[in-house]
Amino acid sequence: MTITDVEVPSDVYADSRGPVSALLLDLLHHADPAGPIGDSLLEATRTALAASPDIAADDDLQFSLFLLYACAYGSLDWIDPDWEWHTGLLDARRAIESAFESELRRSVAMPEPPVADAEAIAAALFALTAPTPGPSLSRFLAKRATLAQAREFLVQRSVYTLREADPHSWAIPRLTGRPKAALVEIQSDEYGGGRPERMHAEIFARTMRGAGLDPTYGRYVHLVPAVTLASQNAMSMFGINRRLLGAIVGHLAAFEMTSSLPNRMYGDGFRRLGFGADVTEYFDEHVEADAVHEQIAARDLAGGLGEDRPDLIADIFFGAAACLALDDRVADGMRAAFEGGRSSLRPGAELPARVHE
Repeated sequence: MTITDVEVPSDVYADSRGPVSALLLDLLHHADPAGPIGDSLLEATRTALAASPDIAADDDLQFSLFLLYACAYGSLDWIDPDWEWHTGLLDARRAIESAFESELRRSVAMPEPPVADAEAIAAALFALTAPTPGPSLSRFLAKRATLAQAREFLVQRSVYTLREADPHSWAIPRLTGRPKAALVEIQSDEYGGGRPERMHAEIFARTMRGAGLDPTYGRYVHLVPAVTLASQNAMSMFGINRRLLGAIVGHLAAFEMTSSLPNRMYGDGFRRLGFGADVTEYFDEHVEADAVHEQIAARDLAGGLGEDRPDLIADIFFGAAACLALDDRVADGMRAAFEGGRSSLRPGAELPARVHE
């Protein structure tokens, strides 16, 4: 099966999700990044934070944080690069980060940290990330998902996967020795080992094109709910902030250690729907690659860092636990929507109609 590319809105960053993102979008589109912006963005941010009962599910705050991180990544080319270090935007970002991190630290279930031994740390991570029985998004995709649901799944995944590996790469210059070598080994695979067409983000772009979706980064961000942005924003927060080095390492370890088995089922699901290798290659690649990466990430990266820096062990496990909690929340939300016959996208959002060839 192939599906032709489809038309999508040309400007998906015109509409806000609340007062904070409305102010931010107005600044990014119309203000001079060389000038002052006043206190209105920070004041609106503080007001929204004080009123939010669940920051991870807050559309306005998570969309705003996504845009603020985009200033640093350069992932959205319409944002002037001079906004990256604007103190007014940094103040708002720090306010959201502080509250978001505090919420995660309160809410995620943390295991008892192991001793500062690489094998003990790896064993604890394998225990934390062990597969669990019961319903899952990957099983649903493999056995029951419709074509429309499978396309929604790709849209939700695209927020991270079209920039795959970038959030974790912030850690490279902050590591030394064994952990640094381990991370570079993993990231080299993620970036194609010197072959642009083998970059995992590029392979996923081919998957999206094969499913009739636009692989331009951020094209569908206006459709995805806050929790999907929160999953991406958490790894950006861990990666960009040097003090959270342990958390981004733990996040990557958990991310790699929970990838191989689900990707096998995702690939099976797209094959069941009639897609060929142009769509399934991404998932098939990760079945093998992440089975190797999980060993490196657990033992040499996270284990090596914890052995060298015992003071970071707690944050390694915080990052791992936060990864699992947020990714489970995204997956459970999608599965519940699909099983209930609803869209997993934002209320009122619809993917463009697909065209079969």
